[in-house]
Amino acid sequence: MGEAALVNENPVIDIRGLRKSYKKKLAVDGVALTVKQGEIYGLIGPDGAGKSSLMKAIAGVLSFEQGSLTVFEVNIDSEAAAEKVKGRLGFMPQGLGLNLYGDLSVEENIDFFAQLRQVSLQQLSERKEKLLTMTRLDKFRDRPMKNLSGGMKQKLGLVCTLIHNPELVILDEPTTGVDPVSRRDFWAILAELLREQGTTALVSTAYMDEAARFHRLSLMYNGQVLADGEPDAICQQAQGCMVELTSESQTEALGKLKSHYPQLEAIGTKIRVFVDNLALDEATSTVSGHLDGLQIKSIKAFDAELEDAFIALLRQGPLAPKTGKDESIPRFDKTLPDDKAIAIEARQLCKDFDQFRSVDKISFKVRQGEIFGLLGANGAGKTTAIKMLTGILPPSDGEGQVAGADMRNAAQAIKERIGYMSQAFSLYLDLTVIENIHLYASIYGVSRSILKQRLDWVIQIAGLEEVTAQLAGSLPMGVRQRLALGCALVHQPGVLFLDEPTSGVDPIGRRHFWEILMHLASVEQVAILVTTHYMSEAEHCDHLALMYAGRVIADDTPGNMIQALQDEAGQLLNITTDQPLQALALLEKSDFKGVALFGRHIHLLAQDRDTAEKKIRELLDKESIKLLNLSADAPSLEDVFVYRVLALENQEPE
Repeated sequence: MGEAALVNENPVIDIRGLRKSYKKKLAVDGVALTVKQGEIYGLIGPDGAGKSSLMKAIAGVLSFEQGSLTVFEVNIDSEAAAEKVKGRLGFMPQGLGLNLYGDLSVEENIDFFAQLRQVSLQQLSERKEKLLTMTRLDKFRDRPMKNLSGGMKQKLGLVCTLIHNPELVILDEPTTGVDPVSRRDFWAILAELLREQGTTALVSTAYMDEAARFHRLSLMYNGQVLADGEPDAICQQAQGCMVELTSESQTEALGKLKSHYPQLEAIGTKIRVFVDNLALDEATSTVSGHLDGLQIKSIKAFDAELEDAFIALLRQGPLAPKTGKDESIPRFDKTLPDDKAIAIEARQLCKDFDQFRSVDKISFKVRQGEIFGLLGANGAGKTTAIKMLTGILPPSDGEGQVAGADMRNAAQAIKERIGYMSQAFSLYLDLTVIENIHLYASIYGVSRSILKQRLDWVIQIAGLEEVTAQLAGSLPMGVRQRLALGCALVHQPGVLFLDEPTSGVDPIGRRHFWEILMHLASVEQVAILVTTHYMSEAEHCDHLALMYAGRVIADDTPGNMIQALQDEAGQLLNITTDQPLQALALLEKSDFKGVALFGRHIHLLAQDRDTAEKKIRELLDKESIKLLNLSADAPSLEDVFVYRVLALENQEPE
């Protein structure tokens, strides 16, 4: 890496054959890994993969039955051994603000944790100011923690974890449920700590697109390590490549390809296929051959990124989940109108809470058969907007119609015609799967004459055949979310509201979930309004509205949003150097936009590649930093989101 002073071969963490059980449930099954000093090491995998149990064992707060674990060369085999290293590490558990105190202000929380960690007043003053500035929480120091957005809570949790200057930080899913701007803030903070202090970080995440930010990582599934190493090397372990295409009839093309390729998905107008065991050129011609008779508008092949590689490795390996059941999605037993009528309309909607305006004159339309994405940072007003449209909250001003009913005076009619899956509460966790479905059928007024038929339909569409007798609280997150979707669909509504439906769900679960949504929109003509923090999911939407501080600041198709950013700020440059941390510091001080560290690579936006490359070379040469590679690509929807939100934040007065 060329930065040996920061990353060296001394293992901060060394694990051999670790096993941890909860009664009869094996949570961690023979895991082995090492984390070197100065590394950002990732644990990636679905809910229930064993990541949290492993991190708690490393932090010294959870015992284990078998194997060995050393931290800072101390064998953690007892509480006394764990106490020897606890002062040198910081642990942030999973969950928004779970390690914080709601009634204390931002500053009071920091002071409390500093006192717990015996930080001197002089050190506290210096570190607090620096960390508050880095996290952009300095303007909110007097705000109670309970009044912070999700992203702010996580950044405050990180500040409290870092206040005693630990040598090792253990962060359990710090970015789950957090918007992309706050996620980038997290990674910028870790990069600076690594650059300045040689801090070691162990970070778990359910976001596969964050994998590029790790030096090395372990892919976990079912308590075991599926693959480990550098992100690029793991991608190469999956035997095959990706083919992306558009054709004259997406539905027909999907039908032709489905029998040949178990791993494919539709994203907007595109189809993406993982082709096993073939090189790029051969994969393109093979896929084309299966579409004989269909006009292919565009087709290209490329190496798989981590999410596709993870699914391929799981599918190709011994940990593959058992399948064999009918994968087809059953149809509605009633027909919805196929006239592309407007199903949801907001006109200048406002919502005030005392002196605070949560939603500020928003307007948009959603048609039948359309998937509409409402994107925005935590606290942007998305959930409040949904609650007004579904009749849960009365608006302070403005108008809206949902499913042909006026939201101001027809709340009951709206509730009968829509399905709503809320962010915070959708299921009764102490009821079984079938009891939850039965309850929602009763709430939504499903006729007793078709109740048995409708229960069977929900079980089939949500893929719940194997778990009908299990308690909802015992289900993995992905299965639980499919159950919640099934309950929202039990009365087969024409309009569906989904608030952060896949937060914390693994890639396979998210793809299954979106396959159902695509079917509902394209086949059944259901209008779907969805909020999400997964920018890769936003590409599934036909139309997007980006919210900031209660206002809609952009309203367009995903492709048009990306093109608008490219016209304004340029292409995304991916830069590889022999000293990425020093290069990052140089480029951050220059006038380039969107500079961010992704593992060993640096991303930034530039209008002209040749001009930018010349300037980058000159900057790096002055500091004897070698430019190893520079490539250009179109920006992503995450780049769009971050660029637009940061531009507005920078316009706000101090």
